[in-house]
Amino acid sequence: MRRSGTIAAPENSRRTISNVAYDENNIFAKILRKEAPCFAVYEDDMTLAFMDVMPQTEGHTLVIPKFPAENIFDLDPEYAAAMAKTVKKLAPAVKKAFDTPGILIAQLNGAAAGQTVFHIHTHIIPRSEGIDLKLHARELADFDELKQHAERIKKALG
Repeated sequence: MRRSGTIAAPENSRRTISNVAYDENNIFAKILRKEAPCFAVYEDDMTLAFMDVMPQTEGHTLVIPKFPAENIFDLDPEYAAAMAKTVKKLAPAVKKAFDTPGILIAQLNGAAAGQTVFHIHTHIIPRSEGIDLKLHARELADFDELKQHAERIKKALG
């Protein structure tokens, strides 16, 4: 998969980024610039989806835009639509890959809402009854396991 080497707003963007405090060194910006690794499951011109390294459950996937926005309030509407399209495409694949009865879709905006990485992202989390839901996991997952999970989702995508 090819990834964009920059996180700058596209020239054809109709919007000026209002958040001058956007941290270009957040981990997701580094992933987009290929300065940090990820276990990618899907990519297109506007979004990237990859495994959460601190997953709440097996298959916990993140979708990010290739746009420097801290939260929904700073996101170009075109990129918001692209994120929704990617989530819609991936949710059934995650559900199938992990044979789960439910999927939680979550997007947190601001520290008060629980956001910890300040580049907008949507969580796709497989859910089953009897598994406690926590706002964030606390343990780093095994990378070999994450790689296997990414492959399962890619296979389910077809």
